[in-house]
Amino acid sequence: MKPLAHRGPVLDLRTYKLVPGGRETFDRILRESALPMLARHEIDVVGYGPSLADSDHYYLARAFPSGSSRERRLGVFYGGDEWKQGYEGTVSELIETYHTVVIPLTEDALASLSGRTTGG
Repeated sequence: MKPLAHRGPVLDLRTYKLVPGGRETFDRILRESALPMLARHEIDVVGYGPSLADSDHYYLARAFPSGSSRERRLGVFYGGDEWKQGYEGTVSELIETYHTVVIPLTEDALASLSGRTTGG
């Protein structure tokens, strides 16, 4: 992960191209397992779900108070045994490719997004 110098709030938007037929399993794992794990790591999921345009894409949007907070929290999450041993292999098999963009947020936008934690 490239270090982020941005000190203000950021939105981390990840899009996934999933293997054909894998979206239902990916969605179930995200909702039942990954979302509770993300919450335990104080990662604010502000949106997630399937693409409206096709059957192979999915998105996950996460808000962080700063770029350094994003790096630290995601490092602990993805570096932890719970993720590595429980889900990393299974989830990786469902993903063909993924892309992440990180964009700055205003404090008002962060507050607005953080108030909406429903998905799909």
